[in-house]
Amino acid sequence: MKKSGLDLYFLLPIKNFIEKQTSVGLVLIFSAILAMIVANSPLAEAYHSLWKQYIHLGINDFVLRKNLLHWINDGLMSIFFFMVGLELKREILQGELSSFGKSILPVVAAIGGMLVPAAIYYYFNAGGPGVSGWGIPMATDIAFALGILFLLGDRVPFTLKILLTAIAIVDDLGAVLVIAFFYTSEISIESLAVGAFFLLILITANIIGIRNTLFYAIMGIGGLWLAILLSGVHATIAAVLAAFAVPTSKRINTPLFLRKAKMLSFEIKQHYRDREKNPLEAEEKITHTIEKFSSLTEDATPPLQRLEHALYPFVSFVVLPIFAFANAGVTIDVASFDILHSPVTLGVIFGLIFGKFFGIVIFTRLMVFFKISALPRNVKWKHIYGLGFLAAIGFTMSLFITELAFVDEALQAQAKIGILFASMLAGLIGYFYLNIISKAKKRKSKV
Repeated sequence: MKKSGLDLYFLLPIKNFIEKQTSVGLVLIFSAILAMIVANSPLAEAYHSLWKQYIHLGINDFVLRKNLLHWINDGLMSIFFFMVGLELKREILQGELSSFGKSILPVVAAIGGMLVPAAIYYYFNAGGPGVSGWGIPMATDIAFALGILFLLGDRVPFTLKILLTAIAIVDDLGAVLVIAFFYTSEISIESLAVGAFFLLILITANIIGIRNTLFYAIMGIGGLWLAILLSGVHATIAAVLAAFAVPTSKRINTPLFLRKAKMLSFEIKQHYRDREKNPLEAEEKITHTIEKFSSLTEDATPPLQRLEHALYPFVSFVVLPIFAFANAGVTIDVASFDILHSPVTLGVIFGLIFGKFFGIVIFTRLMVFFKISALPRNVKWKHIYGLGFLAAIGFTMSLFITELAFVDEALQAQAKIGILFASMLAGLIGYFYLNIISKAKKRKSKV
């Protein structure tokens, strides 16, 4: 079929950009840079005041009143955490975390990459006002880190990308647990009980075979998310719990799908042959049969997978860029250079760059030394060193935890500058290091 000008020059380039693994990282970088530019321009006051505007949602006496930044971090980011939950469940059931042998190395490496950064941060801030930010350098930004790895293409082993993905997913789970247990305000037992009731409904629906994604959206958002939000536990936890309740089973199995697909293909061919007798009727029948094909494909795809694929573009190119733009804008003045010497900034920088690197490398070394696990196929120790630096890119999750850890805007600014500096430096070191060792390997192979 001939493509229109709209397809060729507008829709197809956008589609290709969205499908590239590096695109999410590029959009996030652009959003962060734009935020920094606006926050240090004549628009700085308007930028900061925008996020403090309050939005009210409710009926009669039941009203939720939060400023725009809170709606982004508590509401919009819940969609991101919902997708994180879907990824976690898929990896645990079918992916790199589905068995002890597959999961032990990334799990232990991720634990090392969380404990050592937290300890380094605590060393800088023990007894100080910034001590509650120990969770900030524990996080890895999977979009940024994987984006840089995919920029390297086949210059790094594909198994290294899988290992980094698994480590980042375990890291996300760790961040969720840290938020749940350590960055939660006063708890309302009544609201928590209501949330547990809606979670029970979701689990029961999964067990009895309800596969309608709209049902899970209504129960998850209108019930579980709202109840958890009112309970005092951070609302993103509700998103992860709701994701774990989404079914992974199909309506029809693969053999039955293949048989039905063959029958529908035969029907389409028959209608296509009859088009000369009655073109309009044949076209209607073909369209109707294709609709059946679409329904059949939906029945053969688990709801979890459908939701994950549907949410990916929205989360990657709407939710995360908005979050980055709202949270990365720090106004820098002459006094800001003193921030680089503050315990919070130093704790974040050293925690991310050195903590992540040594935590992942040392714990991985221990696993291999004690023969509990082995490095993935084609992955060498030099690759692990590069991975250690890429895992130090903490951007999205680190910024998110910063908003939870500190009420003081000065402490938030110190942490954000540390996050931005460390993430940029870690990304550059990781990219150039892995690029250099790949070129050295090619030169040796030629000799």
